[in-house]
Amino acid sequence: MNFQPELFSTAWHVFAALCGAGGGLWILRTAPWRRLLDGHQLNAVLGAAVTLTLLWSLNAGVYPGLNLHLLGAMATTLIFGPQLALVVLGLALAGVTLNGSVEWGAYPINFLVMGMIPVALCSLYSCVVRRWLPRHFFVYIFVNAFIGAAVVVLLQGLIASLTLFAAGAYPADKLLSEYLPFFLLLGFAEAWLSGMALTLLVVYYPEWVASFDDRSYLMNK
Repeated sequence: MNFQPELFSTAWHVFAALCGAGGGLWILRTAPWRRLLDGHQLNAVLGAAVTLTLLWSLNAGVYPGLNLHLLGAMATTLIFGPQLALVVLGLALAGVTLNGSVEWGAYPINFLVMGMIPVALCSLYSCVVRRWLPRHFFVYIFVNAFIGAAVVVLLQGLIASLTLFAAGAYPADKLLSEYLPFFLLLGFAEAWLSGMALTLLVVYYPEWVASFDDRSYLMNK
């Protein structure tokens, strides 16, 4: 993560920019902007963006583009929904770009790999859980927030590795030995972060969590 622009050809950057433009148009047309009229919701979005900016600034890596940091995609998607989650992740990426951790030239491809793809995976995973598992509080916390966060980070790490390999940035053996295995540890940390954040929010501020409904997860259980 935190890809550098020189790792990718112009075609990759153009493709990522087109995907970002399409995603931005979708957000503008479908995002629940009225929720932000509530000052608490707006503060939550901005606070989440600042928190992720700080977390993404704390990264470890040896080679350019092979950085590791917590992602927060599952937590933000469950809390805000996919559209506003992309807004939060986009603001966080802008924050780490402004502080010099990432170059602006790599913003589109970083947003694609660290924002759009993880949020899409989170949404798909949540849909599968809702379809096949009962709506229960512990299912929501442990399967969605805890296990789901780890699964998404592992998949995102695999996609990031495939992207670097397909772009010719690094050989497969280096990615397999010096990059991809560390996502196992990152996934465990991500699971705890997401699980604890969602547990606190659904207990104390359930109205802030877009994907949580008391009537579905708590009543008559």
